[in-house]
Amino acid sequence: MDPELMKAIRKSVQSFLKWLNCYGETSYDHQTYFAGLLGGKAKALYYSVPLLGMMAVSPMIVSEALVPSARKLFWKRQRLPIADAHYAMGHAFLARDCSGGEHYERAVHFLNVLEKTRCPNYKNFCWGYPFDWVTSSGVIPTGTPLITTTPYAYEAFLQVYQIDKKDKWLAIVRSIAEHTLRDYRDTDAMVDASASSYTPHDNDMVINASAYRAFLLTSAGIHLGKDEYLLTAERNLRFVLQAQQPDGSWHYSANERRAFIDHFHTCFVLKALAKIDILVGHEGCRHAIARGVDYYTRNLFDTQGLPKPFTKAPRTTVYRRELYDYAECINLGVLLWGRFPDLDRLLVSVLDDLLSRWQKPDGSYRSRELFLGWDNVPMHRWAQSQVFRSLCFLLHQEGRG
Repeated sequence: MDPELMKAIRKSVQSFLKWLNCYGETSYDHQTYFAGLLGGKAKALYYSVPLLGMMAVSPMIVSEALVPSARKLFWKRQRLPIADAHYAMGHAFLARDCSGGEHYERAVHFLNVLEKTRCPNYKNFCWGYPFDWVTSSGVIPTGTPLITTTPYAYEAFLQVYQIDKKDKWLAIVRSIAEHTLRDYRDTDAMVDASASSYTPHDNDMVINASAYRAFLLTSAGIHLGKDEYLLTAERNLRFVLQAQQPDGSWHYSANERRAFIDHFHTCFVLKALAKIDILVGHEGCRHAIARGVDYYTRNLFDTQGLPKPFTKAPRTTVYRRELYDYAECINLGVLLWGRFPDLDRLLVSVLDDLLSRWQKPDGSYRSRELFLGWDNVPMHRWAQSQVFRSLCFLLHQEGRG
């Protein structure tokens, strides 16, 4: 990659870290408007009685579009485990496989935080959201494990273990793997395939949830020598592969009610397949990745070569572009660098735009480009930490090259 671009990325990361040290490790969130009692009831009404619910949530939607900073009136700043995991991974990449030094110590700090913020009512280590999450399927209470959060903590603990070889981290990696195998439900989709639940309590057939679980159990099966993990991982992986549409896309869910296609969930699926392929050399993954990247590059970028949130938005949106899409595009592009020329080209465009328009003078990144102006409220989960981790991953990969 161009040396000048890499120099600009290093400068961006340094500026971000200065901001993070001043701002602190708690933040508002994408869900802040709906995490409190008032917002939660309004959102639940929207799902149960759409017409009345639209009236109830409209003031919050308008606020998000015009005065995003008003989210502080609805809920509080919190620590988000998924963000702590990303910060741990980013610092571990910057530590460059060397125990000791500032970045290693910061990575360990975030692991120590994750130890304290695990879901309290489960035998094994797992993580969710620190607020009640109102969804179209009902309310997911605070502290419920999420298969879309826990794998990031798994990667963080494994990554630091690979640096310092401390048994403490390996024990937590084992515990996370046991949770992931034992505590989620499998719904048979075909004879040889099953969908993972999103939480331990549902039977949803969300595609990226199965992709996350397939990756984590594949990784744990290899690193821990557990064939049982690999067998379940393969069933979840087959579900993901079979859920791919003829055009190469994946719907968010196998449930037709949530059959939209968006940017960062597409990246989640492709990332999981890419990481599984790196681990085991999986021909089915490689074929699905090629088809998926073709769809992704043709349908989820605009004419400027910048990320589009949706192929077709399933609901009214108040924004033009999303920081989370930039973060996940970078993660995916780095994983697959050199394999798909169109994706390589788009990755450079995305990096250029991120560095030139999205980073604020204080070092943080804008959260969303709205139809009118920007949402400048920094949110660790959405997606300050993901951008930090993706840029550190790129620096790490370039340093190994």
